[in-house]
Amino acid sequence: MTEDPRAWLAAAVVDPAVADLRPDYRAVLLAADGLRGGPSDTDSERLLADAEATARRVLDGRPPEQLPHPAAWREAYRAFGAKPQRTRPSVEALLRRLDPDGLPRIDRITDAYNAVSIAHLLPIGGEDRAAYAGAARLVRAEGSEPFDTTAGGEPVVGHPVAGEIVWRDDAGVTCRRWNWRQCARTRITTGTTSAVFILDALDPVTDDELSAAADALTEALLALSPDATVHRRALSR
Repeated sequence: MTEDPRAWLAAAVVDPAVADLRPDYRAVLLAADGLRGGPSDTDSERLLADAEATARRVLDGRPPEQLPHPAAWREAYRAFGAKPQRTRPSVEALLRRLDPDGLPRIDRITDAYNAVSIAHLLPIGGEDRAAYAGAARLVRAEGSEPFDTTAGGEPVVGHPVAGEIVWRDDAGVTCRRWNWRQCARTRITTGTTSAVFILDALDPVTDDELSAAADALTEALLALSPDATVHRRALSR
């Protein structure tokens, strides 16, 4: 049984070592239950197509790293030793896939949070909360934590680099390099009904802009799943 969303959100933490590295870091976590998953459809297509048009207008032909917030994430990656030109922050990776054909359509829920990510220029991760073991924690990795992923279509278990910023739970790493790559265990699928969404922000994004992105994601989720319930919690230093 999925843990009560309010209690689960209350247990989420950002480790002081992460806050020391980037004192400007803030996040909003949304816990959504009663979602109607499934393959991409006309409703999720409309959300994503509108967001792609918005993102193209904002980019205006510029590479994503020239925008202030994606640029800030590159700096954050370098601060813990990652090379952002090789392992890109998630929002930059999405923005780079806009042209010529737009983003891949994955499933209703993933399409919705990808749409908000590119429209608001924020890294957003979405995961199946029912697959979590305990609360979400943002920490600097020791290096021994398991990270389950796939390589060549086969399941493999890797590990983060010591000092890397990772989201984790009691079972291991759920997302490496802050928002670069999610694990296979908590991946959203067409059968997902309970999810957590993590919206990441650094300066110059304001608290009001972060809240507006959380509002937009809540609205998108309820448009796809009118009977869903959504709770949120803001995390900061």
